[in-house]
Amino acid sequence: MKQSSILLLSFCLVSGGAFAGGTTEAGVGGALGGVLGAAVGQSIGGNTGAAIGAGVGGAAGSAVGADRRSRTEAALGGALGAAGGNVIGRQVGGNTGSLIGAAAGGGAGGALGNYMGNESRRDDDRDDRRYYDRRGDRHEHGRGHGWGHRKHKHRHHHDWDD
Repeated sequence: MKQSSILLLSFCLVSGGAFAGGTTEAGVGGALGGVLGAAVGQSIGGNTGAAIGAGVGGAAGSAVGADRRSRTEAALGGALGAAGGNVIGRQVGGNTGSLIGAAAGGGAGGALGNYMGNESRRDDDRDDRRYYDRRGDRHEHGRGHGWGHRKHKHRHHHDWDD
């Protein structure tokens, strides 16, 4: 039973890449990755292995489901959320609590990381647009200061012109 659920979760995680691209998908990927990583880590290395596995699985699942430009942020959020949720869930509810905590933490962390990555890029794009708009305004209206050879007010007379 344990192996069939692990296989089902891994299939869901891998197939989640086909739907990659949003905050919801990053959350679902982080949750599935966190649970899968915690289960595999628990069987290999006990409680410490479960926490490490949840972190690695949450990072991988969140990155698979995140937007292309926000994968790093989603992976960091999914890893921290899944590992933290696993540890806290174990203290509250034992092995079952650790799996639930890994799922909740990985999902929330992956979704939050993807959202924050998107917002950061949106702000950067907005700043770039403002910069280029201002720069364009300076160069579009009139001659301005761009005509270097015509902006001198005084003509220079040379001795040999007389």
